[in-house]
Amino acid sequence: MAEHPWAPGGNRARWQRRAELFAYLRQFFAERGVLEVDTPVLGRLGVTDPALEAPAAEGGALQTSPEYFMKRLLAAGSGPIYQLARAFRGGEVGRRHNPEFLLLEWYRPGWDDEALRGEMDALLEPLLPGFPAERLPFDALLKQVFGLAWREVPESAWAEALAAHWAALGREGDPLALAEGDPLTVLEWLYGEASETLQAPTFITDFPPALASLAALRPGEETAARFELVVAGVELANGFQELCCAKTQRDRFEADRARRRQLGKPDVPVDEALLAALKAGLPPCAGVALGVDRVLMLMTGAASLDEVMPFSWARR
Repeated sequence: MAEHPWAPGGNRARWQRRAELFAYLRQFFAERGVLEVDTPVLGRLGVTDPALEAPAAEGGALQTSPEYFMKRLLAAGSGPIYQLARAFRGGEVGRRHNPEFLLLEWYRPGWDDEALRGEMDALLEPLLPGFPAERLPFDALLKQVFGLAWREVPESAWAEALAAHWAALGREGDPLALAEGDPLTVLEWLYGEASETLQAPTFITDFPPALASLAALRPGEETAARFELVVAGVELANGFQELCCAKTQRDRFEADRARRRQLGKPDVPVDEALLAALKAGLPPCAGVALGVDRVLMLMTGAASLDEVMPFSWARR
């Protein structure tokens, strides 16, 4: 029987699992004394990150994550906080992508990134097999899949390795040309291809400083205290030992804007409210954003987000 054009995705059993997952997440943090908060989905600004596009809306932009608002709460003395937040990404539609999705984002003042990964293990162990997750540095992942280390080879080698990988898959194209001459975009693509080979739950740690985003750098500044969680080739989470220095964060925002100009992307002004909060005193903390819809997709064996989201983009 053909599906009605008005019909939501999934079924009653999937909607029930979704509700049960929300309840479990809230209970998990309530038992640990982490405060639930809510922040706006419409902000005055988007983000400078060239890899993200915040959809424009009247008066501002739909937020790609609640991070900036939550950090302002932390600077105001909130203590540990979490949120089940609606997030938005322009131009992201596909089997694992939807322009609107649900994030579980939380912050732990006084914790480092490994302590936060330990809490993620505890959170996800009842939901998905294979936890606690393996730990694998960014450099080790690229060596494992492509036989190269980003610090030990010239940038041209990144494009060569990616082009060879694409050719083996029957795809054509010059990665550097497709990346508008931006080697960091090529490195991000190379990492993305490598991470999709991981099946067991794995935390990818110790990112290159150029891909630190909002993470602090480790002593010696050779790697960033950023991590991602990958399960069955699917990226589930992105987390940081948070950068607390307003000046360094401003410099990174300006570098983002320069990359945007190079890539021909719209400029995004710096979020002065976030920088003011950092200057006022963001406490040392670790934070992470976890894709709830993707977790549910893996929990239920669904082939796409449409099967676990009542109203994916195709059903709007």
